[in-house]
Amino acid sequence: MFGRGGRSGIGVPPQTSGYTGGMRPRNSNRALAYTVAGLALLTTAMVFGAGEGSPAGAKIKAAVSGLFAANGGPAAAEPTTAPAAQYGRRRRTPPRYPDPRAPADGDFVFARVEYEKVRDEFLGQGWYTDYPTGDRNFMTRFDEFTAAQVSRTDSGYPNHVVVELFDEELFKYPFIFMSDVGTVRFDSIEVERLREYLLKGGFLWADDFWGWLAWDYWSHEIGRVLPPDEYPIFDIPPEHPIRQMLYDIAEIPQIPSIQWWRNWGRYTTSERGAESAIPHLRGISDKDGRLLVLMSHDTDIADGWERENDDFEFFDKFSFPAYAVGINVGVYVMSH
Repeated sequence: MFGRGGRSGIGVPPQTSGYTGGMRPRNSNRALAYTVAGLALLTTAMVFGAGEGSPAGAKIKAAVSGLFAANGGPAAAEPTTAPAAQYGRRRRTPPRYPDPRAPADGDFVFARVEYEKVRDEFLGQGWYTDYPTGDRNFMTRFDEFTAAQVSRTDSGYPNHVVVELFDEELFKYPFIFMSDVGTVRFDSIEVERLREYLLKGGFLWADDFWGWLAWDYWSHEIGRVLPPDEYPIFDIPPEHPIRQMLYDIAEIPQIPSIQWWRNWGRYTTSERGAESAIPHLRGISDKDGRLLVLMSHDTDIADGWERENDDFEFFDKFSFPAYAVGINVGVYVMSH
């Protein structure tokens, strides 16, 4: 399903980022937990094309080795004294708004859009879905497995932010992300601002919305931003560059929420039954073919990032495919 693409100028560097413990497993036998997680990461990467002798395989192996100190335990872990407003785990974490005084430096920032939720979707939390852990984890892995420059705070942590569509800070970020978009309602100002942002070169990824009701609702809202007679929605084919950047993505992975997967016996991935049995990757392009909007429908890519250290079986099945898609998207945005 996934293979090494190698079509981008943003490749895999020969050394790891040095990040060695920010996503540690919740396991009392932590050294064993790191061993299993590291072997799983190395094995899945090899299966999906990053062989041990390849640059990617060497990088992954080095990253795994970096998880251990000389005594066999984990290396330096993320401090537990990080500000709760920025680095919470499972409690409701306040949004990390950008500092308006900070200059735009060209480094990759994961910018999530905060919006008003006007309806409910099963297992959805509106804009907050998969926040903040998914955002932070993705930036960490994007840093580790590409040569892209990733924005970090003065303390060295991934500098993910939350933006609102009417905020002037929006235009600092060429990549924005929205989750559970079947619950959003744009007001007239947000419609105009998002249209302006996209047509000036911005990129929006909408993830984690399931079934036809959520699809119809979202397609109506994005149609107010980009009228479908001028900007039609299309299925992104396997030969599209975004599916062939660093990894060749022949099939779109269906990644369920971990709650759904656990509650249904760890074997089913479709959260709306037959209605959502086939995941889709769809897009909207401008007249020159530049992709403006990416939509991952009937799959929850970001849960593969958020939950990578919650359950080894979930990690093994879903996290690497989720990162493969995400890394391709990140590389596409930075190279287009």
